[in-house]
Amino acid sequence: MSLTINIYYTGIRGSAAAFAREMEQSGIAGRIRAQEGNLRYDYFTPFDDKETVLLIDSWESREALDIHHASPMMAEIAALREKYNLHMRVERYIPDEDVGDARFIRE
Repeated sequence: MSLTINIYYTGIRGSAAAFAREMEQSGIAGRIRAQEGNLRYDYFTPFDDKETVLLIDSWESREALDIHHASPMMAEIAALREKYNLHMRVERYIPDEDVGDARFIRE
């Protein structure tokens, strides 16, 4: 079963955006996207909170996520979080197989 993790990184004076830029420019984000089982790894900025960056991180399975968490990249990510003094809020989601709201979705 797949799962999605939303991580809200919050800092001050643009530090969350700087963190996301460095994750992309350093290649760490690209390496994560290339890991087996990664479905999505994308950063977004809320319109009403320029000091927060949202990471949407999706994986095919809990096992794939566990392998990612055990990888050396986690130390690199943790070092960048410290460098930018970020605080985090995390939400975890699993898909709802009973999609009763399909009539409300315009594709």
